[in-house]
Amino acid sequence: MSGQSVDVPFSLTFPDVDTLAKTMLSAGRLQIINAMTGAGAMSIRELSRRTGRDFRGVHRDVQALLNAGVIDHDDRGQIIFPYSAIRFDFTLGQEAAY
Repeated sequence: MSGQSVDVPFSLTFPDVDTLAKTMLSAGRLQIINAMTGAGAMSIRELSRRTGRDFRGVHRDVQALLNAGVIDHDDRGQIIFPYSAIRFDFTLGQEAAY
């Protein structure tokens, strides 16, 4: 496979389910990710229009998603979700006692 590139899926890890929930699983943040998936770069104002939410609330959620590395800025300063999908993979249960 010399000379061929291999796409490695991006992985974002959270220390626990509570942090994942606080960062990603609010209805507003999931709505933002859904609106941005496959849509290309856009302004926060455009995202606010697409989601039907007020600018301040969208801005707050965008900042949290940017800080977590879920979304990013493009070279023009617009926000982008550069993935075609998002998958959550976690296990709930008690930790093994050693």
